[in-house]
Amino acid sequence: MKTVFVTVGTTRFDDLIESVTSSEVTQVLKVRGYERLVLQVGRGSFVPDADSCAHLSVEAFRFKDSIAEDMRQADLVISHAGAGSCLEALGAGKPLLVVVNDKLMDNHQLELARQLHMDHHLLYCTCSTLTETLKNMDLSVLQPFPPGQPKNFANFLDKVLGVK
Repeated sequence: MKTVFVTVGTTRFDDLIESVTSSEVTQVLKVRGYERLVLQVGRGSFVPDADSCAHLSVEAFRFKDSIAEDMRQADLVISHAGAGSCLEALGAGKPLLVVVNDKLMDNHQLELARQLHMDHHLLYCTCSTLTETLKNMDLSVLQPFPPGQPKNFANFLDKVLGVK
């Protein structure tokens, strides 16, 4: 069963969960062949019911000890732009669509997503452009993120965030 895994990490990002379970987005996902939506909703107040989407089967949870198995089973990962979640999805070798929370001030997440997109490792959008991004996405352009190089990733983060 073709699966989309959505993660907000340890944060609250109800806008993402609401957007990805909207009828417009679930219809696009269905047209693209996805049948199952697994949602890690974190500390959010919106937790969709199993029957909340007419087009897809839905499972939702707040937290688990590990989401590695959910990532492994996913055909597409949709994630908030937290560095840990991005690195976990990229390390799992999964196609990644990052949804930037444009309501955050001083948004380093946007810088991270933009750079990883320029390097062809992921696609990114905001909640308001999610439907259109899913309609038009071409996952074949994505390139694997080099595995097992935490020092390189730390240097990359330093560069993006202007630390060094």
